[in-house]
Amino acid sequence: MWNPAKQRLVCPFCGTESPAQLTGAGDIVEHDLATALRAIRDDARGWQFAADVREVRCQSCNAISVLDPARQAQNCPFCGSAQLVPYTETKPAFRPESVLPFTVSETAARDGIRKWYGRLWLAPGALKRRALTDTVKGLYLPYWTFDARVAAQWTAEAGYYYTTTETYYENGQMRTREVRQVRWEPAAGQLAHFFDDDLVCASRGVRPALLRQVEPYPTRDLKPYDPGYVSGWVVERYQIDLVAAATAARADMDAKLNALCAAQIPGDTYRNLVVRSQYSDQTYKHILAPAWLLSYTFGARSFQCVMNGVTGAIAGEYPKSPWKIALIVIAVIIAIIVFASANGHH
Repeated sequence: MWNPAKQRLVCPFCGTESPAQLTGAGDIVEHDLATALRAIRDDARGWQFAADVREVRCQSCNAISVLDPARQAQNCPFCGSAQLVPYTETKPAFRPESVLPFTVSETAARDGIRKWYGRLWLAPGALKRRALTDTVKGLYLPYWTFDARVAAQWTAEAGYYYTTTETYYENGQMRTREVRQVRWEPAAGQLAHFFDDDLVCASRGVRPALLRQVEPYPTRDLKPYDPGYVSGWVVERYQIDLVAAATAARADMDAKLNALCAAQIPGDTYRNLVVRSQYSDQTYKHILAPAWLLSYTFGARSFQCVMNGVTGAIAGEYPKSPWKIALIVIAVIIAIIVFASANGHH
């Protein structure tokens, strides 16, 4: 099993370090996106973890986990549900060709998550007394990465602020004030940009909002896929396919491109921005990225905390104590009353 702390294969039972070096096979290849989308069925390649892996789907959160046959999962690693059923793929699936190995060890992950929920001063006291880190699990999450070269031309109206003096009457007295105005002028420009490894997570098991907070992953450190990296770990099979992921990536690139064009517009403000873009050299990869996940329930609600398995970035959800919130509101009200009373005596 891959050991993040030692960066080697280590037997989980006796601790013996394997002399084998994981190098993977071949280079990390960027695949042409247009070709894949035109011939999606012909281009699909099957999972190649091992011949006897098991796949199970959680009936609660719908995550699909790829497990070693010796691993008898009793609960879903993503939501904790016991409603696991065997899953059989109905069509060919892309296999991951590169992987980011874990660098954050389990001990470091537990310590980091323990410090995280120790800082949650709005959380109920009962939450902090629970040994939440007992359920921390290491997972490999499916990602698509997209590259694209884009040439864009834009037009807009650039606004320049200036002030004029305005006369008005107040209580019979004539007064003047400065009023800000905007002078609009046409503007245009162009830019060239290269999107490198724009990430789209294909996980259903981890909350997307949490993943966005712990991204990005350092894809420059990707290794060619080797089964040794994922042996003994839970791997989530992608459920956002290449077509959907490519559509999401294009929307994300378009939004970033608009922001880049907007930054070129002279003046103080702008309106009516129109961007005309041409994409080329579009490629993709399917990769696996590591994460530490804590799933827990408190009351009737479920929560997650996720840590980036390479950078250690952390984000999580937690319940808020109504009593602590009430105390804050009361303290604010008292402060307002004291401030108003103090000003009233002047």
